Amino acid sequence: MKLKLITIITAGAALLLAGCEYDNFEAPESTLSGRVVYEGKAVGVRNNGPQLELWQDGYPLRSSIPVYLKQDGTFSASLFDGRYKLVRRGDSPWLQQATDTVIVNVSGNTNVDLPVTPYFTLTNETFQKSGNAITARFVVNRVVQTAAIDFVRLYLGKSVLTDQVQRELVADANVGTLVVGQETAISGDLPDNLKNLDFVFARIGVKSKSSGEYFYTPVQKIALK
Repeated sequence: MKLKLITIITAGAALLLAGCEYDNFEAPESTLSGRVVYEGKAVGVRNNGPQLELWQDGYPLRSSIPVYLKQDGTFSASLFDGRYKLVRRGDSPWLQQATDTVIVNVSGNTNVDLPVTPYFTLTNETFQKSGNAITARFVVNRVVQTAAIDFVRLYLGKSVLTDQVQRELVADANVGTLVVGQETAISGDLPDNLKNLDFVFARIGVKSKSSGEYFYTPVQKIALK
């Protein structure tokens, strides 16, 4: 009986020590941060939508580190110093390159811009309130010449995190009559749950038929009163 008791105590102490050792592992102290860019400007995306991946060779348990993009195209990851492969994942609003891997040497706080080629971009966007309607004016630009437009949409929401998934109103442009490179307008009537607010958030998105994700303009705050 004493032998069993000693065995149980010894096993418990071993587990406690193992737990302490696990808790004492050093946390990553370096940060890799950056932007997904086109022509030097950050690409607007759906918050936590498109992803990047980080890989580090030379370890037995080799697996990817997911890196989610914020809606302004920025990203950040806590890492140990070392050499990493930064990979652009598929189903994003940009063209998949023949080589989608960039080598990044992380040492302390490291910053990197990751260039991409969007299928389409949006420029010269403006938003105007008239009565209970918001009108957006903008230009759709084709970057990948073989790309076809699927949707162009105006989004209105209560939150700065406004996009295809999180929004109170979505209004579609007539893609059939839209002319790439020329000014286009979309109007949307404020729904009842937005009319009495002091302000709403607005942005425009364009989606290629080659992707499930939209390229977005920066979110703008529109005063209603």
